[in-house]
Amino acid sequence: MDNSLTQTQTRYNMISYDMASDEVKEIYDDTKKTLQLPFVLNWFKCQGDNALLLKGNWSKLKNALMEGQVPNVLKQLIIYNVSKERGCNYCSHAHGIFADSMSSMISEEEGFRATQSLNSPSMPVSYKIAVQIVTKAALNHSQISDEDFNELEKAGFNLKEIQELMAQADLVNMLNTIADVSGIKIDNELLETPE
Repeated sequence: MDNSLTQTQTRYNMISYDMASDEVKEIYDDTKKTLQLPFVLNWFKCQGDNALLLKGNWSKLKNALMEGQVPNVLKQLIIYNVSKERGCNYCSHAHGIFADSMSSMISEEEGFRATQSLNSPSMPVSYKIAVQIVTKAALNHSQISDEDFNELEKAGFNLKEIQELMAQADLVNMLNTIADVSGIKIDNELLETPE
């Protein structure tokens, strides 16, 4: 039996806003408001027939990614970089778009795009260190050492911020797993986002 997916198939039911229960619509509305998007991402729609799971995963994503002291652009860059390293097309594409849309928070340099400038002199050293160490934590968590924590402290992050950064390693693993196992494709609305 051929288990490969065609371009439009997913392994989970994709629940559009119109098909969603009231409870799921409420979560969808919160994702759109929080992420400042006029549409529901496929990552949420593939969980839309399981309100309990969707609610828990959205709560984790919302709190780890959208709240806290660490700038959202840095968190997006971490998720982009880990996803790219791991080969999760959906997450690397989506979070790359989100990170690039916030590039001006890092540098006013003409043509600066955060995802293409991870190693450029315009990228703050603290961001480079955070991306490198948290990527290591996501891909090889058993290799994280006290030295890594010390390096983050030397880069200017306090312990709460370091916990928040390390939470991105956990978050991106969840994001990548759901995106990859569900077989979702990048949202048409994101593909239409101007460069």
